Amino acid sequence: MTGGELVLLIVAGGLGAGLRHLVDRAITARRGSRRFPLGILIVNVIGSFALGVIAGLGDLVADPWVAIVGVGLLGGFTTFSTVSVDSARFARAGRRDLAWTNLLGTFGACVVAAGVGLMLGGFFVR
Repeated sequence: MTGGELVLLIVAGGLGAGLRHLVDRAITARRGSRRFPLGILIVNVIGSFALGVIAGLGDLVADPWVAIVGVGLLGGFTTFSTVSVDSARFARAGRRDLAWTNLLGTFGACVVAAGVGLMLGGFFVR
């Protein structure tokens, strides 16, 4: 990876984090509640799908761009740590139902989204 590509990766990571914040806040504002972190769930599903597409495309995407978009943009966009902290807070507050729903729901939805993305990306390789 060249120095310029590394700079692009870093900028893409910041852009992804900013986009995550905007999407989460927009969804939270629209719902009028942060009781369940739906915005973070949606962000993680979108990011998992997009990374699945990129992975499915295989050699059609040059390695530096896989890193810039996959590691940078989508790595900044998605967040496992927020899911973990939200779930721990739910459990600590006695809402184990929400903790497990958040953990298992996010994981399950993201795996399905990544699988669909892989299939979709794979269609372009054939």
